[in-house]
Amino acid sequence: MAKVTAGITTSHVPLLGRIVDTKQTQTEEWSPVFSGYEFTKKWIAEEKPDVVILVYNDHASAFDMKLIPTFAIGCAEEFPPADEGFGARPVPNVIGHPDLAWHIVQSVIEQDFDLTIVNEMAVDHGLTVPLSMCFGQPDAWPCKVIPVMVNTVVYPAPSGRRCLALGKALRKAVESFDENLNVQVWGTGGMSHQLIGERAGIINREWDTRFLDKFEKDYEELAQIPQSEYIRETGTEGSETVMWLIMRGALGENAREIHRHYHIPVSNTALGHLVYTCD
Repeated sequence: MAKVTAGITTSHVPLLGRIVDTKQTQTEEWSPVFSGYEFTKKWIAEEKPDVVILVYNDHASAFDMKLIPTFAIGCAEEFPPADEGFGARPVPNVIGHPDLAWHIVQSVIEQDFDLTIVNEMAVDHGLTVPLSMCFGQPDAWPCKVIPVMVNTVVYPAPSGRRCLALGKALRKAVESFDENLNVQVWGTGGMSHQLIGERAGIINREWDTRFLDKFEKDYEELAQIPQSEYIRETGTEGSETVMWLIMRGALGENAREIHRHYHIPVSNTALGHLVYTCD
């Protein structure tokens, strides 16, 4: 049977993709950011996941005001990198796992989650930057990826409770798939930041640190945080961190932290990164 074995959380700051693409990761300015992912690169090379379920939010690349799903899943064979205004990133296409993706759809519907099924979708920095941070610059991504898109851009956005519950449903879905697969679940986005308005550039290190500290054992408490608190304390884009709870729900009660990285500032945002394993 397939099994969820581990999870990763990471910010997906678009500038980091540019730094990777232009080979500036070892410069004096950027090496403190990227050094926090060296553990992850070595660890994941040993873990060799077959599939990553990557939870991210689309930034008006695949979806716009004409269509705004709260939760969507990519069921296609392949997903190209999106052109976000400056041309597509020079990264490999993402190869999907349609059999597992469709199984997840069926399973979570039976658990009262209705995912929007997407069979053609370009994926933006929300998905490709985490892959670059953890896998570097390979000719092809070393595993298959199932994109799970969460709306955190247009309100109303899903609650932490709903995201945690979806993570639990994903775990149940994976474990009922009749193929021996090593599956990881990644939650991306955050941490505290706001891109426009009077509070642009807000970074709340105290709030971010408390969230990181509670993530292992007190995740049910974190799931009760309302969207209004995310926005008030961490900025409008800081509310992306709610997607981390999908990863945490998928890992179950016995998950444990094996690596943490927090860096400020990256551009005008706070960067958070965790690596978790689970039984």
